[in-house]
Amino acid sequence: MGPRIGLIAGSGDFPLLVLNEAKTKGLWCAVLAVQAGTPAALESQADAWCRIGAGRPAEAFAFLRKHEVRDIIFAGKIDPSVVFGPGGLEAMSRRLIEGLPDKRPSALIQRVFDFFTAQGFRIMDPEPFLKPFFCAEGDLTQTAPSREAGDDIAFGWPIVRAIADLDIGQTLVVKDKMIVAVEGWEGTDEAIRRGGRLAGPGTVVLKVGRTAQQLSVDLPGVGLTTVRSLIEAGASALCLEAGRVPFFQQTEAVALAGSRGLALTARRG
Repeated sequence: MGPRIGLIAGSGDFPLLVLNEAKTKGLWCAVLAVQAGTPAALESQADAWCRIGAGRPAEAFAFLRKHEVRDIIFAGKIDPSVVFGPGGLEAMSRRLIEGLPDKRPSALIQRVFDFFTAQGFRIMDPEPFLKPFFCAEGDLTQTAPSREAGDDIAFGWPIVRAIADLDIGQTLVVKDKMIVAVEGWEGTDEAIRRGGRLAGPGTVVLKVGRTAQQLSVDLPGVGLTTVRSLIEAGASALCLEAGRVPFFQQTEAVALAGSRGLALTARRG
């Protein structure tokens, strides 16, 4: 049995990819699912498994200590609306966030990290698990963005960088040099679909990290579900930040995008 780690799993594909990478490194992994939409395969592949609500830290601590875990990694999206949902947070969690000057996602997540650290746990750097998923700069599909899409990318790039650094969102939808949609709580996929509903086919989507992005805090990412959302919205191109935004399931996603005439490209910040 290798070293033990705990995986705090949110929704999306990232938790399963982290688990698979941990297994290749010979790590024993206890998985704690805290969000609906975690991959079904997590339960069968984990060395230990538990599902609790996102606002139940006492139960999380008990599970991790039961399995003698000190090193933990967070992976996947946590819906921030749990802060306002009825019964979403236990008393301990509410006290934890009451003193925050604001409740932006990165501030909430950092407070959770600090709380886990104060309880004797160590937050792992996710970078070793993410290296295979970062893209180099350049076009990812054989079809490059059209001239019009390129103009929209150039227009939207400084704007999306600014809203990301303001901790508003890390996704921007543009069409004809007009801002169509900015990502909020709903996440990347719904922001893309909302942009398509508002502006129709031909939107361009940009996805970036913050200038001072901590990989363990509200990590931006794209994947196969992102490409499906782009196709559903009738988008013409996606531009992600090279080396900063991981691209999961890239082979399948690029093949699907190419078959539908959707351009995928990566640009340096």
